[in-house]
Amino acid sequence: MNNRNILYAIVGALIIAVGVLGYKVYQDNKKPEGLQINVGPDGLKIQSK
Repeated sequence: MNNRNILYAIVGALIIAVGVLGYKVYQDNKKPEGLQINVGPDGLKIQSK
């Protein structure tokens, strides 16, 4: 019976880890809102999002 509980704990932890990583990827790919300022070789660019 203990082996089954350990297996359930491992599967639960993996599900939580996949959820957290998926949310992080979503937040990283989400476009920023507001004002974006870029400084590059072409000079200063200010864009409103």
